[in-house]
Amino acid sequence: GGAGMAGMAEAAPEVKVRPAVPSKPSAVGSHLLGYVGIDTIIEQMRRKTMKTGFDFNIMVVGQSGLGKSTLINTLFKTQISRKSYTRNRDDKFPRTVEIKSVSHVIEEKGVKMKLAVIDTPGFGDQINNSNCWEPIEKYVNEQYERYLKEEANISRKKWIPDTRVHCCLYFISPTGHSLRPLDVEFMKRLGKITNIIPVIAKADTMTLDERHDFKLR
Repeated sequence: GGAGMAGMAEAAPEVKVRPAVPSKPSAVGSHLLGYVGIDTIIEQMRRKTMKTGFDFNIMVVGQSGLGKSTLINTLFKTQISRKSYTRNRDDKFPRTVEIKSVSHVIEEKGVKMKLAVIDTPGFGDQINNSNCWEPIEKYVNEQYERYLKEEANISRKKWIPDTRVHCCLYFISPTGHSLRPLDVEFMKRLGKITNIIPVIAKADTMTLDERHDFKLR
């Protein structure tokens, strides 16, 4: 009996477990799926944009005669900007600020860009320019709301037209003096809702020193 108990008490022989060898990925699976990772998202978005193109909406604001159309045409090497309104003989300038948009498709090296130039004739052309920025401010906010509404829609479209103002070129009259209260107020207000790029209009009529001093003011 004791011998039997001793036999039962003997330790079981040690079983060695071999570490699992990771199997090689299937050539077919890796070929179909490819590498999937967060760092590839940017590249995927870039390829999609290259294929479908993108929208770029630029607003130009400033008094008449500051060369807004000339600058836009020079920047994009095209006649995208044109007179967006017709003046009547009895009405030299529009009585109120209007919002006019002209669109044009530009293609370079296989990439399409739908460029929209948003003009604001009538801005700063009146004797009393109080609150003349309000129609522009309202327009910019309306485009944000429209785009957000489309994105939040349950039955959202595959492609949402983007009418948001991506950039605003604000033309400053080359007076050589400090900024006008209108300039300061406009850039302060619009700078909160879109990207503002101040442009000294016809800066080539000023000397280098005048330009430098004007920028400091």
